[in-house]
Amino acid sequence: MGNIQLTARFLIHEGKEEEFKSIAAQCLNIVKEKEKDTTLQYDWFFNTKGNECVVRETYLDSNAIFLHLGNLGDLLGQFLQIADFYPEIYGSPSKEILNAIKDMNPKTYSLYQGL
Repeated sequence: MGNIQLTARFLIHEGKEEEFKSIAAQCLNIVKEKEKDTTLQYDWFFNTKGNECVVRETYLDSNAIFLHLGNLGDLLGQFLQIADFYPEIYGSPSKEILNAIKDMNPKTYSLYQGL
């Protein structure tokens, strides 16, 4: 099945940038503590205005995504109160993970070719 990559795009509501960054710091701490063997990439990027964020994520497999969602579920809910969320998935996620996140309306991309 291979690694699964995600891009999580957030458009942060006006005046909520610092709250968003605080939640983001909590997420990073949890991932560092609980997911060091299953989360291969977890990088946060902000645009120059600080109102858009892109998180580049790479997971070992679909089970690692389930673990991640379990660890960060409450924090993700907080994000959804202060930002619009647009997830993208790259690779071959399991049907179970796609079913679990279908309400998030992710765009899914299958690998065509690569190295």
